[in-house]
Amino acid sequence: TEEAEGILDPKESEKLNFNEKCTRSPLLTQLWATAILGSLSGTEDVRMDERTVSPFLQLSDDRRTLTFSSKKSKACADGPERFDHWPNALADTSFQAGLHAWTVNVQNSCAYKVGVALGQLPRKGSGSDSRLGCNAFSWVFSRYGQEFRFSHDGQHEPLALLRCPAQLGVLLDLQAQELLFYEPASGTVLHIHHASFPGPLFPVFAVADQTISIVH
Repeated sequence: TEEAEGILDPKESEKLNFNEKCTRSPLLTQLWATAILGSLSGTEDVRMDERTVSPFLQLSDDRRTLTFSSKKSKACADGPERFDHWPNALADTSFQAGLHAWTVNVQNSCAYKVGVALGQLPRKGSGSDSRLGCNAFSWVFSRYGQEFRFSHDGQHEPLALLRCPAQLGVLLDLQAQELLFYEPASGTVLHIHHASFPGPLFPVFAVADQTISIVH
């Protein structure tokens, strides 16, 4: 029989290596995102940790809605967990493995941030350390008027959206190390970020105009 040239024996299969750049191609990432979104069976019951809520925010009784106030509340007792300057709040649950999704109603706000943060995120002062997206501890999708962007560690990536989403979906796949933002109504992927997250992640929120609410 005629032998084919250039074909490896089974014992030489370790010589076959995948190009890692191919696995991170936009097309494959989009296909992954579409498959993941199509398989979602539900969303997490995410609620705010009232100990972290900024005094510039009012928290609803069910701990799912944040309302911005330009006046600092005197009713909030200060503590080590509370953000004292930026209008931020952390969820009361963190994720360190698996696939997690939650949805935020953002239709009433023109200034908000939604994403994830490490528990080490500083809470005090007006510096970048506690400002979402401006430090190494937080990854957020944000809106300011008609401008949208993704921010992490002071790097801001403008996002071209065709319309303002009424709801913002967040999907965190800790096995794939992917953070995905999407529009639930249409399934449109708004942004995907790949990172080696160094620890458990909390859903994080900020609002500087009107109200945002976690949908459940």
